[in-house]
Amino acid sequence: MSAATPAARAAALRDEIRRHEERYYVLNEPEISDAEFDRLLEELRAIEQAHPDLVVPDSPTQRVGGRPVEGFATVEHLVPMLSLDNTYSEDELRAFDERVRRGLGTDEPVTYVAELKIDGLSLALTYEHGRLERGATRGDGVHGEDVTTNVRTIHAIPLVLRGAPAGRVEARGEAYLPRRAFERLNREKEEQGEPLFANPRNAAAGAMRNLDPREVARRGLSAFCYQLVAPDGDPAATQAETLEALRAWGLPVEPHWRRCDGIEAVLAFCRDWAQRRRTLDFDTDGVVVKVDRLALRERLGSTSKFPRWATAFKFPAEQATTLLKEIRVNIGRTGAATPYAVLEPVLLSGSTISMATLHNAEDVARKDLRERDWVVVEKGGDVIPKIVAPILSKRPADSVPWQMPADCPFCRSRLWRDEDEVVWRCVNTSCPAKLRRGLLHFASRTAMNIEGLGEALVDQLVGTGLVRDFADLYGVTAPQLEALDRMGPKSAANLIGELERSKSNDLPRLLYGLGIRHVGERAAVLLARAFPSLDPLMQASEAQLQTIPEIGPVVAAAVRSFFDEPLNRRLVERLERAGVNTTSREAEEGAVATRPLAGRTFVITGALARLSRDEAKAAIEQLGGRVTGTVSGRTSCVVVGADPGSKADRARQLGVPTLDEEAFLRLVGL
Repeated sequence: MSAATPAARAAALRDEIRRHEERYYVLNEPEISDAEFDRLLEELRAIEQAHPDLVVPDSPTQRVGGRPVEGFATVEHLVPMLSLDNTYSEDELRAFDERVRRGLGTDEPVTYVAELKIDGLSLALTYEHGRLERGATRGDGVHGEDVTTNVRTIHAIPLVLRGAPAGRVEARGEAYLPRRAFERLNREKEEQGEPLFANPRNAAAGAMRNLDPREVARRGLSAFCYQLVAPDGDPAATQAETLEALRAWGLPVEPHWRRCDGIEAVLAFCRDWAQRRRTLDFDTDGVVVKVDRLALRERLGSTSKFPRWATAFKFPAEQATTLLKEIRVNIGRTGAATPYAVLEPVLLSGSTISMATLHNAEDVARKDLRERDWVVVEKGGDVIPKIVAPILSKRPADSVPWQMPADCPFCRSRLWRDEDEVVWRCVNTSCPAKLRRGLLHFASRTAMNIEGLGEALVDQLVGTGLVRDFADLYGVTAPQLEALDRMGPKSAANLIGELERSKSNDLPRLLYGLGIRHVGERAAVLLARAFPSLDPLMQASEAQLQTIPEIGPVVAAAVRSFFDEPLNRRLVERLERAGVNTTSREAEEGAVATRPLAGRTFVITGALARLSRDEAKAAIEQLGGRVTGTVSGRTSCVVVGADPGSKADRARQLGVPTLDEEAFLRLVGL
């Protein structure tokens, strides 16, 4: 076959793209620009679109699946994923070393490997014959959730290993969110008036449990691996050799690990990184200390919860003292009134802190925080500033307890609190603070996705009175936009185009964008599947709403309450008159009960010659079936392509019917 054939060019592009992914996402040593990388990816995508038979599951173009999954299957780990015992001081770390040497019956120094502890979400990555077969969360240590579709979106994790042993191997590690990605996500959340992520770990965990792999890909997760589980015997004799093997296979390994002869070398490593950790682009909250030789680990064994051969040394939280100058209140898009502290600027953990969250009025009262107090501040999860406690010895004699103001600071309407909640709210639907936050949420990527409608422009639209609700956006003209600061003819035309395009969005985006309390992205999809348009949804009773799977009484009550408000009903009518789509494509997709494969669950394994994995999945779902990643006793059928791996064996063990590609194509009518 000549090098000019599409197959040869596609294979060469895949190899080149994988190499550049490793250099960029793993080694942090890119050789080409982002634009050049994108051109390679687009060339490969074009070849595969023109020649669907050339698409393979481990192609770089197949990292992100097209549709959200229905849920996560439970899987059993090859070997239990134990958690680590923690140590919080040098004395406790020396005590760990004494226990290790006592368990080994030696007075000689033990060789350890010290690794930075990644503050993320534990993953188990299973490879069959070098190809990524499954990604699973830690779960309870014995069983985790199958998150393979989401794991495939992490560019640092290779879909194919280089030179790994044949058969099955499992690499364990941590998915994490780099600081830059975390800061970007929180800026977006702040613009949308949504609660901020407390720390990168929460954001990473939330991403990994998201049912839409496209949203996971947008988060920008990365990963590091640190352990190998091989059923046929570990190819390494030490932890150091294990890390080198993982790296050689193309898996990401945190590069600052060190082999330490004796506990004093470990302590020096911990002291060094306690000072230097702010120089990294990821959060580390300590050091994991492991006995290097695997044979010695076998001798030490484990308790029911922890291995005796490893511990996690946790860095102490960094704190500072400063003056709490004032307590102010912010209003979110749902009207939630959230107090926050204005601080005398202070340097903490490498950044200057001038504000800190106070959560709610009850939290302020519990800590007895008052204006003009000197306070102890730390970064919660080393990211979000929070006040630990006031310094009572420095409290002014005329200090008085803080009270939540009676009125909204933005519109002067009365604040109100439900007796079952701790949150005070502004219930004025015309409150400018709520409107600003609501507009940013309405325009966000996961709602109506209106590019160019950022915080500065929203402030001008609200401040000039051009926009008083969501429907007003669709009445704004180009000349009106051009008259605003920093809005020329091109910017105005672009925004008008974005607004026009957003009118054709499917109903779930509109439902989520309306900002109904308790209705997130998932609930919006479920509601849109159950109703063909917004009109019958607006008429549905709470009892009817609760018949929808996964919709409970809280969401049902919130939906009913929202549409019972005359102002909200008029808003919907005005959006319809403006041309915004209020019908649901999801309702068609949800009406599968009468389709030929309704109620049947399929698993696809191996490479299909005539269809890509996504095309096969779409064909099953079009006929009402469901596709999962794990074979179990509840699986109806396994579709077996070339080089199927362990799933075909598992199907035979369980007596699950299998179909070859030809039989599958006949089944789905292709």
